[in-house]
Amino acid sequence: MKTVKMSNYSVSGNGYPHLEKVCKDYNYNKVVLVGGKRALEAAAPKIREALKGTNVEITGEFVYGQECTLSNVDRLRERKEVQDADVIFIIGGGKSTDTGKILAERLNKSAFSFPTICSNCSAVTAIAVVYNDDGTLSHYELIPAPVHMFVETSIIANAPEEYLWAGIGDGLSKQPEVAYATKYAELDHIARMGVMLSKSCEVPFLKYGKQAIEDCRNNKPTQAIEEIAMDILVATGYVSNLTNQPDYYYNSSLAHIFYNASTAVPRDKEYLHGELVSFGVLVLHAYAEQFDELDKIARFNKSIGLPITLEDVGLTYDDLEKMADVAPNTTEWKSAKTNPLTKEKFVAAMKTADEYGKKLKAEQEAEIA
Repeated sequence: MKTVKMSNYSVSGNGYPHLEKVCKDYNYNKVVLVGGKRALEAAAPKIREALKGTNVEITGEFVYGQECTLSNVDRLRERKEVQDADVIFIIGGGKSTDTGKILAERLNKSAFSFPTICSNCSAVTAIAVVYNDDGTLSHYELIPAPVHMFVETSIIANAPEEYLWAGIGDGLSKQPEVAYATKYAELDHIARMGVMLSKSCEVPFLKYGKQAIEDCRNNKPTQAIEEIAMDILVATGYVSNLTNQPDYYYNSSLAHIFYNASTAVPRDKEYLHGELVSFGVLVLHAYAEQFDELDKIARFNKSIGLPITLEDVGLTYDDLEKMADVAPNTTEWKSAKTNPLTKEKFVAAMKTADEYGKKLKAEQEAEIA
């Protein structure tokens, strides 16, 4: 039997006015707050205000750690305040949200998500990215999605703009990755819905992305920020749930292969997930020989400062063979059964994307000169 559960969601520009009612709808009387330190500082006071004077009790508030690791999950599982809660409120970005989703699954509880940044779609997805204690990638874990997500756009508008920026970079991957992953595949009705929904993801990023970044820089919760937040948190998240099922994985492909492979290369600087994925989108279009799309996304990336060359993400041609060697170990590579990938073409695509980005930079320098 196939069962697909999607998160409900509420959107507000100030506070969480529907929180008590949603808790009541699910008959949840005890809640525990788990999240990142800064995320809890931003959202917990508004959650407490929304539940003040109600019958909903907050049993405790805990910082999840710094990575989504099973040791962090196990540490939180031991807390009586967590065990006593009817539902886990998971607050913050992708790593805290993934930690909370696994925690809820291990304790057979539901989760509500409260994204405080929109750097990815973790707040509504039925998948978690798990890391080892040393920070290296461990595995993807399939777990239930949060039953409800609460988006508060003033919190997102007051978060560092780099997270929104990186979220756009990550979100841009959804439409082309799903299209590439499903090429030649025989799709069931669930995957077909995911493919159709994925076709709505790219346009809002191109239309509202630049304005949303500027508005976030100025801490203004505008329509542009809401449109981008909904595209990242809802549209790409729903696509993820529809294209990621026990018998197939179409949720991501070459852009995330590039990201995962790049983590094998030590670098002096840390790069955000979406920052790396955004260059991976260029690699995907180069690999697929979709040169019009490569040009369109490269120019958009350049317009908002996302990477367009390997140098922008701390890589050189000397790193590419190592990346190609680890790429076949990724879930995305292993899942490409109807459209197999090759290491040689992957290396060539990374070089092609880099060369195109260098060309755009040279054009800009010539215009300035």
